[in-house]
Amino acid sequence: MDQTNYSVVVGEQVVVKWLTPPVAMPHPAPEILAHLVEVGFNDTAPPYAALTCVDGDQETLLALATGYLPGARDGWEWCVDEAEAARTAFAAELGRLAADLHLALSTLRPSTDMGGTANSAAGRAAGGVADRAARAVDEALALTDGEDGRWLASKAAELRRGLAPLRDGVTTPLIRIHGDLHVGQILQWRDGYAVIDFDGNPTVTDAEPYQPAARDVAQLTTSLEHVAQVAVKRRGVPADQAAAWAREARAVTLDAYRARLAERGRPELLDESLLRPFEIEQECRELIYAARHLPRWRYAPMGVLRAWYQDDTR
Repeated sequence: MDQTNYSVVVGEQVVVKWLTPPVAMPHPAPEILAHLVEVGFNDTAPPYAALTCVDGDQETLLALATGYLPGARDGWEWCVDEAEAARTAFAAELGRLAADLHLALSTLRPSTDMGGTANSAAGRAAGGVADRAARAVDEALALTDGEDGRWLASKAAELRRGLAPLRDGVTTPLIRIHGDLHVGQILQWRDGYAVIDFDGNPTVTDAEPYQPAARDVAQLTTSLEHVAQVAVKRRGVPADQAAAWAREARAVTLDAYRARLAERGRPELLDESLLRPFEIEQECRELIYAARHLPRWRYAPMGVLRAWYQDDTR
C-alpha cells in the first residue's frame, strides 16, 4: 500500500507528518488525539502538536507532530512476517487494542464543527450505510475489468444479498470511529503495539465520523486477509496455509475484541450482523481504490473475494 502523506523523523524523538496537500480545518485528528489523551488511551504515538496556518477565515492543517516509537514497523511489514511464520498470538493484542480504542472513542461526542448533535450525526450515519454500501458494490463492478471483472459480475447478486443486514436498519450504538483501521495503521514497536493515523479514510469523502464500531472491525479483519494475500504473492507462502492463517488470526482478533468489550461492560458496541456486510463493502472499496490509484493492489481484494465465494476456476 502507498502513503498519502510525508513523514520526517527528527532526532529519533519526534515524527512530523506533513499533510500533502494540507487539509482545511476542522480535521478529525487533533480532536481525536486530544480526546484520547484526556481519557487515558496511551496505545498510540504520543501527540505533541498540530501545525496550522490561517488565511482570512480559513484555518488549514499543515502537519502533526507525535512522539517517535523506537523500532516501529507498520503492519504491512510485521504482520506479513507473522503470516509467513504462521503465528497468530499477536491477534489477541490486536483485538484488545481495537476494543480499547473504541471504548475510548465511544465517549467522544460530536462538536458543532464536526457534525452538530449526536442525534443528527447518528441519524445521518444510520440512514446512509445501506446506500453507501450498495454504491460501493456498483462502482466496484463498473471499474473492475478483464477476467476479474467478469468473475465479479457473476457474483454480483451474492454481493448484494450480503448487504441485507444494512438494509434492515442499523440499531447498534454509533461512535466516533477511526475510519481507516487496517494493519498498516498498527505499529509494532519496542514496547508493543500502537494505532496511528486518525485522519479518516482518504478515499471516502462522504463518510460520517460517527458509525457502528463494526465498520472499523470489518476493515481490520479484511486487512488480515489482505496480509495473507501479500504473503502468498510476495513471500511465496502456500495459498492454503495463508488462508488458514487469516481465518485463525481473524477469529483470535474477534474473540479478544469481544472479551475486552464484555470485560468493560460494553458488549453492545459490536453488532456482529454488520461485520460481513461491511467486509463486503470494504473489499469493493479496495477494488475501487485499485482501479483509480493503485492497479497492482487488485490481486489482494480479488483474492479475498474469490476465497469467500469459492470459485473452482481460480
